[in-house]
Parts: sequence; C-alpha cells; structure tokens
Amino acid sequence: MHPPPPGPVREPAWSLSRSAIGLWLAQGVLGTAVWALAGTAFLVFVPADAGWAVRVLRWLGPALVVGYGVVAIGVRPRLRYRVHRWEVTDEAVYTLTGWLTRTWTLVPVSRIQTVDVTRGVVQQLFGLSTVVVLTASSQGTVRMPHLESDVARRVAEDLARRAELVRDEAT
Repeated sequence: MHPPPPGPVREPAWSLSRSAIGLWLAQGVLGTAVWALAGTAFLVFVPADAGWAVRVLRWLGPALVVGYGVVAIGVRPRLRYRVHRWEVTDEAVYTLTGWLTRTWTLVPVSRIQTVDVTRGVVQQLFGLSTVVVLTASSQGTVRMPHLESDVARRVAEDLARRAELVRDEAT
C-alpha cells in the first residue's frame, strides 16, 4: 500500500512578489501600444472605401484595442496576482495557477533533479526571478515565476540542498 502524496490539501501559502503586478502592467501597456499602432497603421494605409468589411473594422478595431487595454492593464495583472500561489514544505514544492482552469502541481523533494533560477530582461527591471524545479518527468516541472530575486535565490539553494540530502539518504 502506498502512502498518500506529500503536502497539504490547502491552497499554497505564498503569493508572487507584488512587483509582478508592475511587470504585468508594463506588459499590458506594451501589448496595448502594439495593437494601437497596428490599428492606426490599418486606419492610415487601408482606404475607407475598400468594402464593407473594412468599414466595420475601422469602427470595431479601436473598440477592440480599448477593450484589450482595459483587460490587459486594468484586470489581468491583479487577477493573476490573486490566483498564482506557491509554497515549499519539508516534503514538497507546489504551485496553484490558472484563472478558469486551476492547475495544482506538486513535486516531492525526493523527485527533484534540478533547480534553476532565471531572470528575464523585463524581470530584471522589476527585481524578479523565476525558480524552475525539474524532475525526470516532463510532467513534474514546477515554475514559481516572478519571485523577488533574493527570495528566488534562497528558495533554489534550500531546495537544491534538501534534494541532495534526500538523494544521499537513499544511497
């Protein structure tokens, strides 16, 4: 008989860094600007008398860009912050992600093979890093994005040390 999987059956304790909201806001502003530029180019370079579809797009395009901007800047960053959670316990690393489809990922410390810390260009501007915990299984990867860089470094060092201890005990 197998023991139950490690880890609590509650929501993970930790949120991402609050700086992640700023990063997502910046991404939303940039995305909205790109769509606005594309829409402006369409309005400038496509003649208004090119057909009924163009007339509809000339009216609908700006409304879609405004709608995208409201969601990307006003809603998405705060919602993502509320739904992305992570925690490291003595037995496991686990995350809970997703807006509509909630994904719970749990990796026992004994299964950890590699712990990576990455800092993308935009993340660096906000002092953030991503911790990626890898197992031999492609399904066992846990990502903890947008942690404060010092927190990410400490988490990665702790997990790597504990995973090594578990491997040493098993041999």
